[in-house]
Amino acid sequence: MAWALLLLAGLFEVAWSIGMKFSEGFTRLWPSLFTVAGIAVSMGLLSLAVRQLPIGTAYGIWVGIGAVGTAVLGMVLFHEPVTAARVFFVCLLVAAVVGLEATSSH
Repeated sequence: MAWALLLLAGLFEVAWSIGMKFSEGFTRLWPSLFTVAGIAVSMGLLSLAVRQLPIGTAYGIWVGIGAVGTAVLGMVLFHEPVTAARVFFVCLLVAAVVGLEATSSH
């Protein structure tokens, strides 16, 4: 159950990051509210997950999901550059997240 909460927390991490872009510096009401709600939900789910998971593992995976998801959506939604180097480093992040999960004691 803790892993599911952590995955969901990571997805909300992506959601609020993308929401921040849409909020245009918190100048648009609904995207700003969405962003703040996403932050709260993401942190709340992370706090529940770390009750059963090591904090270093959980935090690393949470950040990794957020970074990978945000980078990929940035390329898709905002037409950010898709270069071989960016794809390579996103893949390294995925490898790090998988490695943290695989080496976790839980």
